[in-house]
Amino acid sequence: MRLGNLINYEIKNQTAVLEFQGGEAQVEVLTPAIINVYQGKPEERIPSKAIEGEKSVPVDIRTEKKEDGLWIQTGEVSVRVSDGFYVDFFDKYGAETCADFRGERRQLQRVSDEFLRLLEEEGHQSSLTGRRECAFDVVKKMDRSSHFYGLGDKTGFMDKRHYDYEMWNTDNPDPQMDNFKALYKSIPFFITLTDSHVYGIFMDNTYKSYFNMGQESEEYYWFGAEGGKLDYYYIAGGSMAEVLEGYTYLTGRCPLPQRWTLGYHQSRWGYMTLEDVEEIASGMRENDIPCDVIHFDIDYMQDYKVFTWNQERYRNDPDAFLRQLAEKGFKVVTINDPGVKKEEGYYVYEEGVENGFFAKTPEGETYINAVWPGDAAFPDFGNPAVRQWWGDKQQFLLDRGVRGIWNDMNEPASFRGPLPEDVVFTDEDRQSTHAEMHNVYGHYMAKATYEGLKKLDGRRPFVITRACYAGTQKYATAWTGDNHSLWAHLQMAIPQLCNLGLSGMPFVGTDIGGFGSDTTPELLARWIQVGCFSPLFRNHAALGTRRQEPWQFGTEITDIYRKYVKLRYHWIPYFYDLFYEEEKTGAPVMRPLVFHYEKDKNARQCNDEFMLGSRILAAPVVSQGMKRRMVYLPEGVWYDYWNGEKVTGPAWIMREAPLDTCPVYVKAGSIIPTMEPQSYVGEKPLDTLILEVYPGEGSSEHYLDNGADFAYRDGKYHQYRFTVQEDGTVAGEIVHAGYEKPYERIVVRRFGCEDIDLHI
Repeated sequence: MRLGNLINYEIKNQTAVLEFQGGEAQVEVLTPAIINVYQGKPEERIPSKAIEGEKSVPVDIRTEKKEDGLWIQTGEVSVRVSDGFYVDFFDKYGAETCADFRGERRQLQRVSDEFLRLLEEEGHQSSLTGRRECAFDVVKKMDRSSHFYGLGDKTGFMDKRHYDYEMWNTDNPDPQMDNFKALYKSIPFFITLTDSHVYGIFMDNTYKSYFNMGQESEEYYWFGAEGGKLDYYYIAGGSMAEVLEGYTYLTGRCPLPQRWTLGYHQSRWGYMTLEDVEEIASGMRENDIPCDVIHFDIDYMQDYKVFTWNQERYRNDPDAFLRQLAEKGFKVVTINDPGVKKEEGYYVYEEGVENGFFAKTPEGETYINAVWPGDAAFPDFGNPAVRQWWGDKQQFLLDRGVRGIWNDMNEPASFRGPLPEDVVFTDEDRQSTHAEMHNVYGHYMAKATYEGLKKLDGRRPFVITRACYAGTQKYATAWTGDNHSLWAHLQMAIPQLCNLGLSGMPFVGTDIGGFGSDTTPELLARWIQVGCFSPLFRNHAALGTRRQEPWQFGTEITDIYRKYVKLRYHWIPYFYDLFYEEEKTGAPVMRPLVFHYEKDKNARQCNDEFMLGSRILAAPVVSQGMKRRMVYLPEGVWYDYWNGEKVTGPAWIMREAPLDTCPVYVKAGSIIPTMEPQSYVGEKPLDTLILEVYPGEGSSEHYLDNGADFAYRDGKYHQYRFTVQEDGTVAGEIVHAGYEKPYERIVVRRFGCEDIDLHI
């Protein structure tokens, strides 16, 4: 229901406090390009769970009451607030960019009410009517040229126009296809790109919410939530990069990870014993496949109880075994689920009950559902004391030699039906319910784990999460959950990962080869050609599926797999640079073509190619049986990574792509920092940098630190700047010197030429 006429307003600092017939609202200017719109009384506002710290900066604003409403101007954005609490946005030149829709909504209803009653018994009502019961909704005009990106891990293609989605963290292991409305993550942020402008909207609401991106009408899109207040941020920018920079300014950025986390990770639900893990470690080294990490799924625990270790399966000395793995260069990451087994005498459960640390029924009893250990209680992570308790519990795993924590089942998932919405949780210092806290349960679990590791270990924490909310990127990397060994899921991996990057989550990956179902040799070979470019580089599969370590498929597949894992290790310095850039600007590591080529209409809906940073373009084969494919190269000069062929774009070209080849192109003037592949990060000293240089004018900066702790934030890093001229001349300089172990040697490598040393 809309508010009535604007009765009165008051400007307090950078906030317009508005009184309407029927309610109150406010419009706050945080920066010249970020505007917050809120409906409700200021004293009723609940602090954001995604935004931490003060984000408002001094802005000179101008306000003027005109016949068509109250105007607020920042120099970058103009906002018009009209009767009915319609809020419209304009750029600094006065052009309308994002305006509320004032016409009549025409909700989809494809069948009669009588027939609908029959279909309702089969659960089809919501998909057939498009109707949602919302506490509020916002309806915005949609331009004919509008394209929508972001919204987290949603299924389907890059451009979300004509689709509708739900934000409700959901563990559904069925093969996920385009018609899935919700998956494991709820990131209510999207970027709108049109022929004339670009902007972002972040709806900061943790209740179940809906985003209908023109599926209902060609005239408008809408978003709303089942509870809470209307509270969204409009983020202006001259490009998608600027909008994303504004969004990550609000919600935070992924810290620079430890360097080893960028290596290859091997995992499987089913590595049950010490002998199983030994076999994997030996297989990696014997087959000359670089590997840094082995993941331990739920079977390492005693009866699936968190913060325990199955001594029998690890010969009563897991600590010694993990030390042996470390000596061979392997780091161990262990899974951790939130469900705490209800068991008398189990110390974690008894501590939680004694301190009131678990979610409760409305009657005040500890709420019990079932997960892997059977009957289990759920930590109330919205409570700061619970987060500290859980964070401190990570010491048990650190003492064993564990280097990272993998948070799973944290939607939260449960086996005896979903948690009722009235289960009682805490939101910092106030009582709340599951309805409000569901979508941030994984977020707060990640925060607890991150803060515990940071305090106890001192190194940059490595936390993986399945469920998350906006802002979780500050605490965790993520994977896309329980995919399947399906070509459709390989195809979907590219838009999923790119849209997660555009949603502020840069450190993401998919389960290479697929988690559920049985992979095939060809599918695994093609998946590794996508996975090696994914920020999180992990092969993972489910118990009962076909084993998918590469050597299970013979020499040909093993050779292909090795080739692309080694390519990844060769490029780790480049990946590290991209993560450094991301922490500074919010730019993702893996990017859709449209991120750099917004005006290119081919790039706007390109689903099977992507960029690695701004300089490398990958066009993997993602369909069975294909041995060649059409590759689209945007404007500029590009060089084929494998044969050095020069291509001038924009152009469509036919590229041969036998099973061992993923088409890769590098932009002219690029300088790609690389290293010689190693069996694991740190096997050899990082004392030599190899610069792969491509003809054309260009420059780049390269970053170097100890790859482990937070000393870089105190200036303990080296930063190099390299340039290349049209004639191939390369020069370099040190623009920041703070790391005690700079490179001893820098090598320039050009395609088809002898290496030369670069002296700085």
